[in-house]
Amino acid sequence: MRIEPKQLKSALLSFGLAKEKEIEKAKKIAEKTGRDFGEILVNQEVVKREDLIRLQAYILGIPFINLEKEKIPLGVLKIIPQPIARHHNIIAFKKEKNNLEVAMLDPKDLQTIEFIKKKSNLKILPRLTTPESIKNVLSQYEESLRKEFGKIIKKEGEKIPKTLEKVVKSSHQNFGSEGKELPIIRMVDSLLKHAILQKASDIHIEPQEKELLIRYRIDGILRDVMTLPLKTHSGITARIKILSNLKLDEHRLPQDGRFKIVTKDYRFSFRVSVFPTFYGEKVVMRLLPEDSKGVSLEGLGIRGEGLEKVHFNIKRPNGLILVTGPTGCGKTTTLYTIMDILNDPVVNIATIEDPIEYTMPRINQTQVNPKIGLTFANGLRNLLRQDPDIIMVGEIRDNETAALAINAALTGHLVLSTLHTNSAAGSVSRLLDMKVEPFLIASTLKLIIAQRLVRKLCSGLKEYNLKEEEIKNLKKKYNTEKILNILKKEKIIEKEATWQDIKFGKVKTTKACPSGYKGRIGIFEVLEIAEPIKELILKGGSTGKIQKEAEREGMITMLEDGFIKSAQKITSIEEVLRVIRE
Repeated sequence: MRIEPKQLKSALLSFGLAKEKEIEKAKKIAEKTGRDFGEILVNQEVVKREDLIRLQAYILGIPFINLEKEKIPLGVLKIIPQPIARHHNIIAFKKEKNNLEVAMLDPKDLQTIEFIKKKSNLKILPRLTTPESIKNVLSQYEESLRKEFGKIIKKEGEKIPKTLEKVVKSSHQNFGSEGKELPIIRMVDSLLKHAILQKASDIHIEPQEKELLIRYRIDGILRDVMTLPLKTHSGITARIKILSNLKLDEHRLPQDGRFKIVTKDYRFSFRVSVFPTFYGEKVVMRLLPEDSKGVSLEGLGIRGEGLEKVHFNIKRPNGLILVTGPTGCGKTTTLYTIMDILNDPVVNIATIEDPIEYTMPRINQTQVNPKIGLTFANGLRNLLRQDPDIIMVGEIRDNETAALAINAALTGHLVLSTLHTNSAAGSVSRLLDMKVEPFLIASTLKLIIAQRLVRKLCSGLKEYNLKEEEIKNLKKKYNTEKILNILKKEKIIEKEATWQDIKFGKVKTTKACPSGYKGRIGIFEVLEIAEPIKELILKGGSTGKIQKEAEREGMITMLEDGFIKSAQKITSIEEVLRVIRE
């Protein structure tokens, strides 16, 4: 929430919380960068975040409340559903008669206040609070869900094996069915809800020798969530198979399926993979939110000249644009974001995918099915007869698909696709390995985006300077002089700054944010196929030569983009190096 710098400065001086010289320095940075004045004051350690928010409350004439150590009664907490509380940063914490006190980060959000007023039939009294308070209370929703899960195990654990037959007979696929009362079904429902609230991307259900291990992948990292009695395994697996329309009596072969959960608060698709292991069938479910708002390229983390190159090239009438990186690095999300930008009534966009992760309006999406001969290559061949302007091929996996994609780009189509390579420059070698002629690559390939995902630091972080030993270690492995010059060129740091002067974000663990990270953002390198690169491709230049030429032309590498984001305190140096090493 932004407060006018003039008002904030006056309040800071009145209460003696900062010196005028410090305030003016932060103000100049805000004017130069467009960043929030209050955030700069906190990051520069001119004022503590809580003191800043107290000042904002004083200026707005709204009471301040700190809920970092408060336990909210469950009845009051659930007046505002968890998805709304998380999305709008608003918490119900006290109810007296017809008055409901709510803690918010932005009390000016009148639309949300009015919505809750209508839903609850209560008078809403807004209070200003800290991000840490919101996180603490949001975690209480999750704790209540864990308790609910524990009660099911404790109360009805003995009945679980006996209810397996009922689960198999039950084909209910929504939360409102009578079958919900069966313990196994209630357990699976709780398991899925918990994953949604934790913002997990995957659920792993893994049978061990003596127990059933449940793990969630959150922000790219797998975490143990709970262990269940091994006797629950067959029932849970059977329930998931029923939801996914899989064969219940098949235990020796892998199976893939899909199902949806639709409630008034959220819509999710679950992509299911069942795989036989030594101790039984392992189940992995990928969570795909269907009601998520479109993300911008800037929101993904593409910035600066790279962003300009992407916008320029996706508006071309034809050519091939590739997004590269390992599995799980966000390639598909980037492609969907580009398609969302290009989605216009005057163009025909068609896709061939495996699987279709998100459905998009006005886009004709097709799922590959190798069992009936609908492969990427066969689907793309037939897709060209559908008069498309833009084609998205989920992945170029083989020679035939590569040749067809290149041919489509040559004949007036804009083709978007992905490749599994470690860098943007490596994509050219990969296409050559697929027997694509160099002159065809040079004439059709327009842009390559390589990416990784790094975890974002939680708010309320601390700043720190690298120690001499840390700087020495970086200099041994990386071109630190080049990185420093890029940080100066991008105006992230002052021209006179050295490595010792740069303030980086430090991981700070709290109860609400135990890992110190929350959410993820991409680090990118954007390689535009300009004339010098085309000449290298035609000559059969190696990946190393293409990489050097691209950097000479001004391409910022993923490592360098990572250092930019760590200097902006979006992520940490440790996280960038972890991901780049992977």
